[in-house]
Amino acid sequence: MAKIVVVGPGAIGSLLAAYLTKGKNEVWLLDKDKSRAKRINDTGIRLEGVSGNWRSKVNASDNVCDIKAADFIIICVKSYDTQKALKGLRSLLGEESLIITLQNGIGNIELINDIFSNNQVAAGSTNMGATLLTPGHIRHAGLGETVLGKLDGKITSQLRTLREIFNTCGLSTRISRDIKGLLWSKLIINVGINALTAITGLNNGRLIEYEWTHKILKDTVTEAIKVTKRKRIKLIFDDPLGKVESVCEATAKNVSSMLQDVLRQKKTEIDFINGVIVRHGQSLGIATPINLMLYELVKTIEASYEHRVSKI
Repeated sequence: MAKIVVVGPGAIGSLLAAYLTKGKNEVWLLDKDKSRAKRINDTGIRLEGVSGNWRSKVNASDNVCDIKAADFIIICVKSYDTQKALKGLRSLLGEESLIITLQNGIGNIELINDIFSNNQVAAGSTNMGATLLTPGHIRHAGLGETVLGKLDGKITSQLRTLREIFNTCGLSTRISRDIKGLLWSKLIINVGINALTAITGLNNGRLIEYEWTHKILKDTVTEAIKVTKRKRIKLIFDDPLGKVESVCEATAKNVSSMLQDVLRQKKTEIDFINGVIVRHGQSLGIATPINLMLYELVKTIEASYEHRVSKI
């Protein structure tokens, strides 16, 4: 039996925590909000959607002292909250503990490596789709594979154990020796979908139904591919644009995480998605005007929530 702490009670964090209780594991959800943590602790996590309708009992707290040492700490907070979330986690770490980031965007694993020992840090990506309806209530929008790995490519006993735990709990999981390539591949998908959905208010699948959004998606992804090629990053698919389009089809009804943020008038992860392409493009001398436009539009939406017109 493993002791697992999921940091962040958002859609993916709550989904993972609920699934991980299917095994003989002690699962904790660490939340920065005391009242929300108490509610989840009292009522559990309710899921509906592709995995059926069910409820899972999860331990939840806002205080690491309630949890003590853990075998695995899975970081699922928004990328802009990573540094803040890492504070106080040292008390959860034993000699054999492993911290795993399952977040959107690029830069999280490097940030965690700066604070903790590289041997204790891994990264991952999940293709599961989830929507947070209310705290502790999740719509499971799509099944998908989860991939884990370390930046140095080593496959450790800790990674193997975590893979076995995930698979036992019904989370299809494998290990990759090139997690960097995988994270950039996931970035390409997010670059093509997230900002466009946040700006237009469309579900993923609608982006390729309209010729105008489809063209913008193609142009956005093409710029991102140029950046990855210049950086000599090997993507995990031969046709990145085709992959983004197939993800739109496979997750047609999904409300992207960035659109969820905009609908709730919250800060988005645009700096860690399209913003990454813009910054790397600038440093490499590659023009990324479409990514820059999407970045600036989403930043404008974020800054203008209180001034947005809702009716006439």
